[in-house]
Amino acid sequence: MPVDVPPPAGSARARLELQAIRALLDAQRRRVTRYAERYTAGAPGDVPPAPATATPPPSGQDVLDALPVPALLLAPVFGDNGEIRDVLLLARNAAARLFADSRFPGAALPPWTGPVSLFARVPSLAATAIPRMLADAHRQGVPQQSDTVEWLLNTRTGPVRINAEVRIAPCGDRFLLTWEPGGRLSMATAAQQLVRTCWAEWNLADDWVEPSRGFRQVLGLAEDTPLPSLADLAAATVPECLPTLYQTLYDVVLRKRVTTCELRFRGSERVFRMVAEPVRIVPGGLVWALRTVLTDVTTDRRRREAARRAERDARREHERAEAVAEVAGVLRDAVLPHFQDELDGYGLEAAAVYRPDALGAGVGGDWYKARGLPDGRLLLALGDARGHGLEAVTLMAKLRYALAGLAYTAEPVERLTQWLNEVACADDQESTATAIIARYHPERTLFRWTCAGHPRPVLLRDGRAGQLPAPAGGPGLTLGVLPGTSYNATETTLETGDIVLMYSDGLTERRPADPEKDTLRFLDAAERCFRASPPGPGHAGLQGYVEQLVARLDGPHRADDATLLALRRP
Repeated sequence: MPVDVPPPAGSARARLELQAIRALLDAQRRRVTRYAERYTAGAPGDVPPAPATATPPPSGQDVLDALPVPALLLAPVFGDNGEIRDVLLLARNAAARLFADSRFPGAALPPWTGPVSLFARVPSLAATAIPRMLADAHRQGVPQQSDTVEWLLNTRTGPVRINAEVRIAPCGDRFLLTWEPGGRLSMATAAQQLVRTCWAEWNLADDWVEPSRGFRQVLGLAEDTPLPSLADLAAATVPECLPTLYQTLYDVVLRKRVTTCELRFRGSERVFRMVAEPVRIVPGGLVWALRTVLTDVTTDRRRREAARRAERDARREHERAEAVAEVAGVLRDAVLPHFQDELDGYGLEAAAVYRPDALGAGVGGDWYKARGLPDGRLLLALGDARGHGLEAVTLMAKLRYALAGLAYTAEPVERLTQWLNEVACADDQESTATAIIARYHPERTLFRWTCAGHPRPVLLRDGRAGQLPAPAGGPGLTLGVLPGTSYNATETTLETGDIVLMYSDGLTERRPADPEKDTLRFLDAAERCFRASPPGPGHAGLQGYVEQLVARLDGPHRADDATLLALRRP
């Protein structure tokens, strides 16, 4: 708060606001001055003489007892070098006796027997600032003040800690030691620092300021900085806060209301809330002074602003997620088929279940396809595009539609898989996916397939489940990793009642990942569901079986979308 630096030129409006504040304060100063002149106009000019007979002056003990704070009268004891080597405790006042009785009840302290060495009675005082304060008061002849002095006093009931603000003043050839019990002023200053709050009262007649002890610290002023008048406060205020400051002063000074405003000072980002109230000469009369409480609310403001930003970001993210989910859902419905009896002409029954990722946008990169080809054969595929949400759906749709077009070339599945890998590698983004690409030959009941980094299909025959053998050389590389990759195919002849299960790893994967355990879990679930309720005839019977199998494997552990495609030779 630069109260000693002249305000910048600023805008014309800011200069007018500052002039208005000064004019308001000057006008009130004139009102208070005129009131004071009228109030003191009839005061008597002559002071009556003192009575001829006066009472004797009070004793030293009477003066000590009149002090409102605990006090001790001390006599220095000098050594051969002229320095104070000890002090005698000569007397104590009523407040000191009351403090001792309340702090050390009963017979905790030895009884008072008259003058005694201060350091003999309280040895721990020798290790405090008091000996230095006594020496400085003797050498300089001026009172010495200490913010806080702490010492221990051994009593008959145990040690007692004393915390006080001590003042030592020369008193003739003796010393007067006074203290404020408990360091109330220090605690008040510390409390102001903790809650970043201070207060002050401004006299409108002469700009006198009566601040709290933590006033300068809270406002960020150096200890030797002059206390700011209200005009100084206005001059240090940033231009955008001047209108509210003027309104606050107007409401307090002229309308005599308690008012609140917020201020920021030049050269600082801190924000202060000022609560001001009028101080009147008499009830209902002229406002003589302005009493204010200033609280640093910067941290609170930053937290609230951060909370508002977080709320806005969360709202935007929620709206974006809803939009993504809506678009992705429409796209998913468009590309994921719903089987009825479409494959009967090829000698197969099909059923599928898709479960989106509940933690994501409600859709992921899983996809599957079953389409008849002009040569009378059937294209079958199931894949899993990398990622979640709209990006994964976009890649999934790109690969699915690319495969649909490529399949019309009548090329073998290993060639189709190689081309699909080139499509993924040519994508600008980091696009990878796993897949099973298959072709079914109805005339031979032959299931011929390739694998690109995907879990191998499972054959369920006579209630026993097992993975189909991998193509020669093992499963191929994931799509989109390396251009020019070649893939091998393998084939299986399906018997009546055989069920081929193709699935994505989201259905079986657990954390930590263990593919072998995941596969065994799937095989066990497929057999258990078959034994519990063998799939009935037709599409409905097969659909009921895959629904039951997905329900057994699914759960809150799942962190990805899951897909199961079942093909049965009836």
